Amino acid sequence: MKPILHSTLFPEVLIVEMKCFHDERGFFFESFHLKDFEAAGLSATFVQDNHSRSVRGVIRGIHYQDMTAPMGKLVRCTLGRIWDVVVDLRAGSPAFGQWYAHELTAENKLQLWCPPGFGHAFLTVSDTAEVQYKCTNYYTPVSEGSVLWNDPDIGIDWPVCGAILSPKDQAAQTLQQYRAKPAFTFPLTG
Repeated sequence: MKPILHSTLFPEVLIVEMKCFHDERGFFFESFHLKDFEAAGLSATFVQDNHSRSVRGVIRGIHYQDMTAPMGKLVRCTLGRIWDVVVDLRAGSPAFGQWYAHELTAENKLQLWCPPGFGHAFLTVSDTAEVQYKCTNYYTPVSEGSVLWNDPDIGIDWPVCGAILSPKDQAAQTLQQYRAKPAFTFPLTG
């Protein structure tokens, strides 16, 4: 089934809706179909699938991989609810440092397409949440970076008090530090 693509604040970032079939047994939907995605204008080759589980209040991100191993992500929540966030990290972009968020849930079955050039983060807003995402490149530790989740220059309005973060995410760079040596430039090439 051809995906329905919904625009966001950023033309490159999309909310992806797939037709879901419900009956007395439960539901079925194709979360990804290469030919249908390409026909809808969303062309991506995925090489890795990731799956995480988090408790309420956990924030993961704001993560990215630089242009030595750029990674796009097709993100969905398969248990619970998350508040999914993208940040424009393309130096020179008119939207540099701006953010967009959308709630992804196991019930709404929406997916978020986060292309290279954007940082990605999410907050678990249910007691637990499981997140699965397809990646366009392999995880490459030397290429990864992160920006501080609560940087006032970005100003994400997180719906949480007392976030739970990994030590790595607590020590992430500020947007000002990132701006001094950006991983991406606008327009994105490569």
